[in-house]
Amino acid sequence: MPTAPDLPTAWPGKRLGLPASGSRSVARVGRRLAGISIDWALAYAIAYSFYAADPLAIIVIFVIEQYIFLLFFSGSIGHLAVGIRVVPLRPVWIGPLRPLIRSISLALVIPAVIWDKDQRGFHDKVAGTVLVRR
Repeated sequence: MPTAPDLPTAWPGKRLGLPASGSRSVARVGRRLAGISIDWALAYAIAYSFYAADPLAIIVIFVIEQYIFLLFFSGSIGHLAVGIRVVPLRPVWIGPLRPLIRSISLALVIPAVIWDKDQRGFHDKVAGTVLVRR
């Protein structure tokens, strides 16, 4: 009897126990790109205003903004603006370490463009988080 090929999951997040759509479903690419674009634009605007757009200042401001807003609001300014948030895989407080790990690895860019079947970036896998719709 022939074996079935490796079939994709029915929707991103199914393996994680998340719904296919609506609240707590995995945030799709469009919202993610819009959110990170807002965050980078804010970091650039602040760096331009105070540090003459120094590239290192842009990255540092981006990481600080990500960390502070993830820690206190479960999402960056961009995330919240487009209706998504970061949650830990297990139902516990996100804590101070997960946002730090996620923010620093996101600034490295490469972890953010490596995804799994559930559309979780490597930065989310390392931090034990997932980006979901609010």
